[in-house]
Amino acid sequence: MKQKGSVYLIPCPMGDVSPMTILPLSVQTAVSQIDHYIVEHEKNARRFIKSILPEKKQSALKIQEINKYTVEEEIPAMLNPCLEGFDVGVISDAGCPGIADPGAQVVHFAHLQDIKVIPLVGPSSILMAMMASGFNGQNFAFNGYLPIDKHERKAEIKRLEKLSKEKDQSQLFIETPYRNNQMLSSLIENLHPQTKICVACDITLPSEYIKTASAELWKKIKVDLHKRPTLFIIHQL
Repeated sequence: MKQKGSVYLIPCPMGDVSPMTILPLSVQTAVSQIDHYIVEHEKNARRFIKSILPEKKQSALKIQEINKYTVEEEIPAMLNPCLEGFDVGVISDAGCPGIADPGAQVVHFAHLQDIKVIPLVGPSSILMAMMASGFNGQNFAFNGYLPIDKHERKAEIKRLEKLSKEKDQSQLFIETPYRNNQMLSSLIENLHPQTKICVACDITLPSEYIKTASAELWKKIKVDLHKRPTLFIIHQL
């Protein structure tokens, strides 16, 4: 029986920065050996591969896309190269695949087919934001996006604040980049004045901005988060 290939989870930069300044050599080595890929967007993946390995022939790459339009029933067949003995690389648009990312579905089906999964070291905005927040790194939760409706959002912010206090649990979430400033305003307006807010923006980029302060103090802080990838964390002690 032919030995199965493995699924490599290949991290990439979280913005416009030279990849090999933040990625370990193991990522470059893996890309040099893999021709089959499952990615969020083919154009972005090809650009990333070319940036870390210019000499790799783009014509040799066999790329399949997985995103919000992908039907779940299509995913198992994407792993057919592994069954034929080829390794497959999974690449997100930013950061680590499988974390708040459709690549998690690929990993799910890889395990069902007894295919080895190999995560490579790289930048994770969730972990890096927690590292820099000063909050409880032993108990935290990522909540994805909060509701868009103003009243529903207020209720969810209050719920997460209460949960944070009851469980000593840091609560992380994100927002569509063009609504980041409104999100920060909502937090300042609806949280208890002493509840801590961490804003982690443009992580790993030259414009990186990470600051933790109480909701009350944030009223005096001027920062523009518009269209900048940002993670928000709240914690009520």
